[in-house]
Amino acid sequence: MVEWFIILGSALWFGVLTSISPCPLATNIAAVSFLSKQVNHTTQSLWMGAAYSGGRMLSYMVLAALLLYGVTSAPKLSHFLQTQMNILLGPVLLLVGACLLGLIRLPSSSWGLSNQLQQYLAKQGQWGAFTLGSIFALSFCPTSAALFFASLLPLIMAQQSSFWVPAIYGVGTAMPVLIISALLTLGTIQVANIYNQLTLVERYARRASGAIFLLAGFYYCWFYLMPFLR
Repeated sequence: MVEWFIILGSALWFGVLTSISPCPLATNIAAVSFLSKQVNHTTQSLWMGAAYSGGRMLSYMVLAALLLYGVTSAPKLSHFLQTQMNILLGPVLLLVGACLLGLIRLPSSSWGLSNQLQQYLAKQGQWGAFTLGSIFALSFCPTSAALFFASLLPLIMAQQSSFWVPAIYGVGTAMPVLIISALLTLGTIQVANIYNQLTLVERYARRASGAIFLLAGFYYCWFYLMPFLR
């Protein structure tokens, strides 16, 4: 039970860290700005935020299930990952830590939704919010891709969980939208101020997490990779 709390807590933190990274944070703020304009009652904003979060959760669960099925359907690859995961984990953690600290810059993707399509989906109520969240979840940028594929995916494969781990991660990635949606139910807020505050939090959270990833990477490399290379 304690191990599962740690695993789910890690998945949630990976999601939160993803949500306040520059690219996902921009899409989340864009979603809030579009969805809030379609809200007639303050309580409706919470339902819109929940629908958006549900869309993100579903996308990550489907993606995790497909990747997990692809790995387990290849017996040799599955056996290799199960037996050599600790050896691979060290370099992977070092890569993620370096990306979070800005030591390595991966090419950014130019893929995105057009402004017209975003506005159209925002006007479709909760189903539009759900669709918007599911599509935004798949618009990976370097930081979110590193956190999902290099950090969350090993947890999913180790626990053989294509439901709870990616679902909790999805909740974390939608956390800014959920918080702002809840605040909208209490009264008017300035999204620009929240964006600036989240950007400041992201800077320190990313650096602290990057340092932790590097330390963990060095640990796994020293105790698992180095003996394997000798």
